[in-house]
Amino acid sequence: MQNSSKTSFFVLGIFIFLGLSTLGYFFKTAIIEYKQYDRSVKVKGLSQKEYKADIVIWPITYTEINNNLEELYNSIDKNNEKIDKFLTSNGIEKKEITFSTPIIVDKVAQQYGNAKINFRYNAKQTITIYSKNIDEVRIVQSTLSKLGKQGIVFSGDNYENRTEYIFTKLNEIKPKMIEEATKKAREVAQKFAFDSKSKLGKIKSASQGQFSITQRDRNNPQIKKIRVVSTVEYYLTD
Repeated sequence: MQNSSKTSFFVLGIFIFLGLSTLGYFFKTAIIEYKQYDRSVKVKGLSQKEYKADIVIWPITYTEINNNLEELYNSIDKNNEKIDKFLTSNGIEKKEITFSTPIIVDKVAQQYGNAKINFRYNAKQTITIYSKNIDEVRIVQSTLSKLGKQGIVFSGDNYENRTEYIFTKLNEIKPKMIEEATKKAREVAQKFAFDSKSKLGKIKSASQGQFSITQRDRNNPQIKKIRVVSTVEYYLTD
C-alpha cells in the first residue's frame, strides 16, 4: 500500500513537471513571437513636383496729385482710359480687368502745425488683373514702362502691389503624389529590412503630411514647387 502511494506521487510529479515544462515552453515562444511581431521600422517617403501656376493676380497702382479735386478726378479718368486701352491692346481681356474706387487723401484735413503743403489732394488708384493667361500677363508687365512715359506715376513693387501666382489644381495631383510618396517610403523600408536581415511585414501605421506649395525661386514665382511627405511604419519579421 505504501509502495503504491509512492508510485502514484512519482507519476503525478512527472506529469506536473512535464506540464510546467510545456507551459514554460509555450509561454517563452509566445513572448518571442510577440517581440518579433512588435518589431517595426518607421520611414518617410517624399514626393516633390514642379507645376506652373494657373492664375495670376496683378495689381497695378499709380498715384495722382492736384490742388483741385475736380481736375484730380479728371486726371484719374484719363489715366484709367490709357491703362485700359494699353492692357486690352496687348491681349488682356476686359473681363479680366477691375478698376477699384480711387482713394483720395486731403492733406489739409490731415495737416498738423504749419507745415507747407504743395498739393492738397493725393489720389491712389488700383487696377487689378485676374487672369489665367499667365504668359501674356508677364509680357505686358515687362512693357508697362511705356505708360510711365505718358506721365503715369506707378507705385513701387511693395507688399501690397506684388503679383500673386496661384496653383488651383492640387486636388488633381494629390492621388498620384501620395502614391509616389508611399512607394518611396516602402522602398526605404525594404532596404532597411534587407540590411537588417529581416522581412517587411504589414503596415502598422501611416500618416500623410500636409502639402506645401512654394515658389521655385525668386526669378520664377509662377513656377510652384509642391511637396508632400508620407510617414509609414512597417512590421518586421525574421
